[in-house]
Amino acid sequence: MNDTVIQVADLSKRYRLGVIGTGTLSHDLNRWWAKVRGRPDPTLKVGQAAGGSSPSPVGGDRVPTSDYMWALKDVSFDVRRGQILGIIGRNGAGKSTLLKILSRVTAPSSGEVRVRGRIASLLEVGTGFHPELTGRENILLNGAILGMRKAEIARKFDEIVAFSDVETYIDTPVKRYSSGMYVRLAFAVAAHLEPEILLVDEVLAVGDMAFQRRCLGKMGAVAKEGRTVLFVSHNMAAVESLCSRGLLLEGGRPLAMGRTTDVLDAYFALVGTGGVQDLALREDRQGNGKLRFTSLGFRAGHNAGTGDVVQCGADLELVVGYRAAPNLKNVSMSIGVNALSGQVLFVLGNEMTGTAWETAPQAGCMSCQVRRLPLAPGQYPINLYCEVNGVLADWVQGAGSLTVEAGDFFGTGKLPPASHGGLLVDQQWGLHGA
Repeated sequence: MNDTVIQVADLSKRYRLGVIGTGTLSHDLNRWWAKVRGRPDPTLKVGQAAGGSSPSPVGGDRVPTSDYMWALKDVSFDVRRGQILGIIGRNGAGKSTLLKILSRVTAPSSGEVRVRGRIASLLEVGTGFHPELTGRENILLNGAILGMRKAEIARKFDEIVAFSDVETYIDTPVKRYSSGMYVRLAFAVAAHLEPEILLVDEVLAVGDMAFQRRCLGKMGAVAKEGRTVLFVSHNMAAVESLCSRGLLLEGGRPLAMGRTTDVLDAYFALVGTGGVQDLALREDRQGNGKLRFTSLGFRAGHNAGTGDVVQCGADLELVVGYRAAPNLKNVSMSIGVNALSGQVLFVLGNEMTGTAWETAPQAGCMSCQVRRLPLAPGQYPINLYCEVNGVLADWVQGAGSLTVEAGDFFGTGKLPPASHGGLLVDQQWGLHGA
């Protein structure tokens, strides 16, 4: 029996920049009529090929014009029943475009996609919800869209409401829901109405930590039931703990596919090529936006590493760029350093050390110096968190990754094996007789 439920072969998606159609309705009609009659596209420039590319001056492969960009290019992979595939990559890598094609929200420019099974998609907050309908009505509507009978939906209804924790507002139009309520109900509907395939984009970042843990647990349970999950996230710890396989995209092309640990290594090698992580365009964040992180960088001590690679035991400075509203007061900043498993190893915070920032410039950077970095060799995801006057302003999970290489932490050239944990403790031993 063939257990493959998703087959993607040579999938590509191209967009024309800044233009919808060919500019006018008459051009679109002329273009369609020419295609029906088997004639050339009358809207193309002289020497331009169909699809917007121009012949190479030496007669070789056609080179795309600057009016077009490839969101995906020659992507191929298979997913088996019961697998959880983590799809990772930097912003603009093509992750969301891939899920939209699999969900049939948009069509590919070329290539083939074969899907066996019913798909439920959670691509953005409120996907598939009608804002004027209540939560109850949207549950019924989504179940009907998935092809379920009313009795099937009724059997799952109480479980959906309990998971989403919106029972008090279930008969309120969803247009009045907060973004957190919206996404809780949307995920509960998508996960509980028994689709064979569940597609989840970064929208889980909208929920709080407790809800995220519930979602990750539910996706694991869905896979154990023999259903398939495709999970897009910037939270590398969640991908590590949840996914059995990974796919790394870069510039619309597949860069690595295979075991999750191998794909994560490839991702960290990719993002580690520069010492500063750009956070300005990250959309998977929480907070009221009064302060927004724009960058994360690392500065290692002399001869102790470069960029985001540092030796254990070296001095390290973490530098966080930001932009803020004017006249912000009582700014509290925290930096969380995690293991790949998601376990928090330690948290740095200005208030812990008695450093108070009563006011903050509108743009600048916050820095924290760590003496004798107590981390064993490995990869460590970094989370950034900021409150202004006790209210969450910005929270970016997986804001960057710190690579730690072997160093002489104890002055003996020896380190504990990797299986003994990620933290190093400065210690002194003695032996005393009775």
